[in-house]
Amino acid sequence: MRSAIRQLALTATALLVSTAALAQAYPDKPIKAVVPFAAGSATDQIGRAFAQKMQEALGQPIVIDNKPGVNGMLGADAVAKAAPDGYTLLIGTNSTNAALKSLMKQLPYDQDKAFAPVAYMGSVPLIIAVHPDVPAKNLKELVGLAKAKPGSINFASASTSQLVSTEMFAGMAGIELTNVPYKSGPAAMTDLIGGVVQMFSADFAVMLPQVKAGKVRGLAVTSTKRSPAVPDIPTVNEALGTKDYELIAYFAMYVPAGTPADVIAKLNKAANTAANSKEVQDKFAGIGFAVEPGTPEDLAKRGVTETAKWAKAIRDAKIEPQ
Repeated sequence: MRSAIRQLALTATALLVSTAALAQAYPDKPIKAVVPFAAGSATDQIGRAFAQKMQEALGQPIVIDNKPGVNGMLGADAVAKAAPDGYTLLIGTNSTNAALKSLMKQLPYDQDKAFAPVAYMGSVPLIIAVHPDVPAKNLKELVGLAKAKPGSINFASASTSQLVSTEMFAGMAGIELTNVPYKSGPAAMTDLIGGVVQMFSADFAVMLPQVKAGKVRGLAVTSTKRSPAVPDIPTVNEALGTKDYELIAYFAMYVPAGTPADVIAKLNKAANTAANSKEVQDKFAGIGFAVEPGTPEDLAKRGVTETAKWAKAIRDAKIEPQ
């Protein structure tokens, strides 16, 4: 009996030593970062910028793997089922890690338990814009057009933020809009510029260059304060005379649940180094991206708050789970 207990103790000690050795050696091969949205999207641009700086700190390449589909669910599912060894990361968003459980009747993974938080990366508001041929110079005029012909104005959406932001606006304004779903934000933007759709709400990374180029008309930003990047565009609250409208897209890094704490700590340090770097801050300052370095525990608390916030937003927008 004593021999068996001693053997178990030796085995447990060996496992602990082995785990510690692996954590110390990490990373010793390339890391894959799954972006659950298309190349060129805000998530992709931000994920690539962070990956480039993080690999300098970690000493190994971080390879971006775009897996778009179902509001980010396909990419998130791939990470949820990956080995918890720190070599597969999720560049998550409010869609994959807060809203999807309220948008879908069933997910192929447990959104609350499948991931371990690594680091909050930052947030950015959206711009509500229309094609230049739409005869509305501001948001109130757009509301007037929609009320005159309910359902006649169509809008693109390729992510949770894009869908919920528009449906929230429509609900508060008392209008009916027609949704046209897309697989990617860049594809939706192409069709907005081409006049295939009339309206699109998208993050600054996708929308702002087109607004500044005059290819689309920006009507409002979805934050509670005007953005320094486009100070002449009012907030939705200013444009409609409301007080409670706000919708911010955010980005954060996760790994599969069960990933060793030492590995998460290394990734968190590298992510915060990237967030604090002049290169990342300068690259995204013009699109209103606010970086917020912090601990994995900070992200875990934020996740609980954001999940509840998005659940309410989706209920208020009367979006039925699919």
